[in-house]
Amino acid sequence: MNPEHFALLEEARRSLPEGFKVELSGDTLVMTVGPSGIHQRNLLVVRRQFDAHAPLELLPSENTDLVSPNAGKSRNPDLTYLPDEALETSENQVPAELAAIAVELVSPSNPENDWVGKVRDYPLMGIPLYLLVDARQRTVTLFSRPDGTRYHRREDIEFGETLSIPEPFGFDLVTRDLLPY
Repeated sequence: MNPEHFALLEEARRSLPEGFKVELSGDTLVMTVGPSGIHQRNLLVVRRQFDAHAPLELLPSENTDLVSPNAGKSRNPDLTYLPDEALETSENQVPAELAAIAVELVSPSNPENDWVGKVRDYPLMGIPLYLLVDARQRTVTLFSRPDGTRYHRREDIEFGETLSIPEPFGFDLVTRDLLPY
């Protein structure tokens, strides 16, 4: 994408009112409303496990804009882990390729954004792991092994099962405490 075009879209995205989560995917601005209590609770259940296994050099960050101007993308995952130095900024955006993982909890109002748009965008942005928790379907999906165009591996489990999370985290994610919508 032309850098000037991306800058114009990014300026429009940032000028929208507070209270909405706004992302940029190509020429499309994607807006979602604030999350529910179940969404927040499930995110905390997942985050506590990642926090216990994250390398010291990676810090958790919720709602940080991951920006990839060359791909024309600006996405805002529910949770990501970034190198400490990436967060030494007064901005709320960092280069997407610095993210070790993007974690999303599917929005019941716009599931296509997580299941289609982000499955398409995150490998283009250089994000090596994408964890998708879908409380509507009671499933957890891990996408991995991106090649710059798509993810080549997908693992699906149901709530109650465990899922092996690869390095740099290296642990089994326990999902028995996740709540469905």
